[in-house]
Amino acid sequence: MIHTDKEKAELICRISNVDTKKCMKCGKCSASCPAYDSMDIRPHQFVSYVDRGEIEPLLKSKSIWKCLSCFACVERCPRDVKPAKLIEAVRLMVIRSQGGNYLSPDEIPELLDPELPQQLLVSAFRKYSK
Repeated sequence: MIHTDKEKAELICRISNVDTKKCMKCGKCSASCPAYDSMDIRPHQFVSYVDRGEIEPLLKSKSIWKCLSCFACVERCPRDVKPAKLIEAVRLMVIRSQGGNYLSPDEIPELLDPELPQQLLVSAFRKYSK
């Protein structure tokens, strides 16, 4: 059982295979994020939070569900830090702690908009199913 934020940060880095120390805080990841405006914690901030071991705010963040998993932040990062992989790892940690899915499969069709891009649908499937 993981108890401290430091242990949680180490687990997130291990799951995502990301070295947060490589981040030079340039903000290119957040600048390229299409979901930037709807996130309470931006991609560059995720990296900083994990690096500092501040995990509880990330676990409670709405951003882990707003991330489109488009990997634009990964493509733009000059240091190959991969913020989206950190977000995915935090999301996985939350799902595992809940012992199930964040949404039931019956709830997803109600949330769909016919104008949603297909990438978003695939991302939602990955986010909300085990």
